[in-house]
This record gives sequence, structure tokens and C-alpha cells, in this order.
Amino acid sequence: MIKEKYSTTEHYRCLIQVLGKKYVKSKIESPFDFIHIASKGVNARVVQNFRTYFNLTLYSTAHMLSVSEPTLYRWAKANKDLDRNFSIKLFEIADLFLYGSKIFESQENFFKWLSLPNTALGGMEPGELVEVPGGVSKVKEILGRIEHGVYS
Repeated sequence: MIKEKYSTTEHYRCLIQVLGKKYVKSKIESPFDFIHIASKGVNARVVQNFRTYFNLTLYSTAHMLSVSEPTLYRWAKANKDLDRNFSIKLFEIADLFLYGSKIFESQENFFKWLSLPNTALGGMEPGELVEVPGGVSKVKEILGRIEHGVYS
């Protein structure tokens, strides 16, 4: 489905742009860097950048991160750093959304796919798994199969 080759370096550069260069100052070369960066602290305002880039509501973002809307609002208003695990989860979700948008050649197509039941996921919608521990990796695995033309 991908028309042009999209390098890992470009992907991670784009991820930094999505979350905000102001808040993600370290280079990302692999998902392990998510942990290193999160351990140093990531400002909660990256959530707004993520929401804006993907045109997401506060409700859906809070739901994916398993926190309440008021909590997200308070974190941003207080200019607070996210806890390490929330930072990592946000990095993983943003990474997944960028990857899916490339596979389906648009955010719109990817988000439609997220809401369709998928047999490879036991009939669940991929979007349901985003908030579940380990769910992002399962959805990413299916996207990899789609990218390589394996029935999914």
C-alpha cells in the first residue's frame, strides 16, 4: 500500500515534529529511546501537539492514555512533566498513528480502519486495543503484515 519508501529516520523525525521539538529535544532512533526520553521527563504539552496533529478530542486522547480529561487539562496547565509510563504510552501511540497513516496513505483511512472489526484481532476493532497494555504492539504487528501484503 505504501507508494514510496519511508525510512525509519524520517519516521522518527516526523514523530518529534508531531510531539513538538520544543519538548522532545533528544534524537529518536528506536522505540527504546522512548524510555530514555520519558525517564528524563516530557512536558505534558506534548499531548496537545499530539491531539492537534491527529485532530483528536480531549476525550479520546484521555481514554487512550487511561486518564480523565480534567487530569490531562491540569497537567498541561501546570506545565508538568508526564509520568514516565504516560510519556512512553503517548510516544507509542503517536508512533503507531504515524505508521498507520503511512500504510493507509492518509490519517482518515487509517482512523476508519481503526474502527473496523478485524479477524486477525479476534474480531476486535484495532482502536479498542490502543488503550490496553500490549495493544499498541498487537495493532502495529497487524499493520506490518498489511504493509508486507500478508492477509490480515
